[in-house]
Amino acid sequence: MDLKDSQFDAKDIGLHDQGRLRIEWAERQMPVLRKIRNEFAEQKPLKDIRIAACLHVTTETANLAITLKAGGADVSLCASNPLSTQDDVAASLIKDFGIKTFAIKGEDNETYYRHINAVLDNGPVITMDDGADLVSTIHTKRTELLKDIRGGTEETTTGVIRLKSMAEKGVLKYPIIAVNDATTKHFFDNRYGTGQSTIDGILRATNILMAGSVFVVCGYGWCGRGVAMRARGMGANVIITEIDPLRALEAVMDGYRVMPLAEAAELGDVFVTVTGDIHIIDAEHFKRMKDGAIICNSGHFNVEINLEALEKMTKEKREIRSMVVEYCLENGLRIYVLGEGRLINLASAEGHPANVMDMSFANQALCSRHMVEKGKELASKVYGVPEEIDKRIAFTKLQCMGVKIDSLTDEQEKYLSSWEMGT
Repeated sequence: MDLKDSQFDAKDIGLHDQGRLRIEWAERQMPVLRKIRNEFAEQKPLKDIRIAACLHVTTETANLAITLKAGGADVSLCASNPLSTQDDVAASLIKDFGIKTFAIKGEDNETYYRHINAVLDNGPVITMDDGADLVSTIHTKRTELLKDIRGGTEETTTGVIRLKSMAEKGVLKYPIIAVNDATTKHFFDNRYGTGQSTIDGILRATNILMAGSVFVVCGYGWCGRGVAMRARGMGANVIITEIDPLRALEAVMDGYRVMPLAEAAELGDVFVTVTGDIHIIDAEHFKRMKDGAIICNSGHFNVEINLEALEKMTKEKREIRSMVVEYCLENGLRIYVLGEGRLINLASAEGHPANVMDMSFANQALCSRHMVEKGKELASKVYGVPEEIDKRIAFTKLQCMGVKIDSLTDEQEKYLSSWEMGT
């Protein structure tokens, strides 16, 4: 499985033994993906298909890459976030599984895009993205690759927003399946995965007591719902900020306080952004915050907190704990930013639990096969996950959990498909 030096870039290959054990531990909690891997190993639906993947390089992603390789794919993997790589996992993928991997935790912006281009040098037929940086690079700087690409998949809300914008403007050149929009993805990964792992990241970075704190969640999409749910479960007093009246109304009905961020800024002890938009927490909010306010982000990119504005207001800053930077403002107040404003659940924790990523990556695996089979027939736009894939994953997950459900009788099916039978 030895790769050439040009086929990988990792921090320390010597970490591979530790990484392999952690990959194995995650695999035990991913029974759906394991079933798909066994099926792929037998059928080889991805034989000789080159897959370029830009994903968080974690134990769960490693199991996806191994599954794709079992299906016959030639996989190249890079990180979708400079702080999300688990270096021991990257080492194991290279050394133990022979998967071309380019990822180093803490890599700078230049290295980040060098790694993206290294993955693209393999000439992908299928792309697998987490934030759409891979697709964006192909469409702007690596357009020569477009002729061979059949289709791709996208893992995140942020990435889907970018891709739909490309499709609406007529610049998207190949079909993409929005894996993020699968019910077995956003209902579970975004809500339970982001919810738990965000709180985990905050606690590992700060060791604060959640009970009794005022916890502000900016955005009440599926990720925001999950973060708010878990924060309240630990005894925090949760405030939601929103721009969408329907989501704001839902948050009120769910029992949360809802108010503009300018008001919440004066009350919050901890702030989490999960919107996918830019400069959610800005200069006007920093000025209103309490001394000691903690700010972090669980949206995909590090743009939700206006760190440039914060720097301009700061007279002194220091790293007071790992992944915690103290900004001392000109007025003497201190604000603490976690994980450089990047994904806190991956910057200071391990990302989503394997059990929930089991469904997300099952979607990725089955959708990659779908694109191999159907990609040439599809228009260059963003598609939802085929319903049969979504339902198959949900049903398999229930089976793996030992849960049985009912099925319709012939009489019930006839009733639901008819219009003649009424009261």
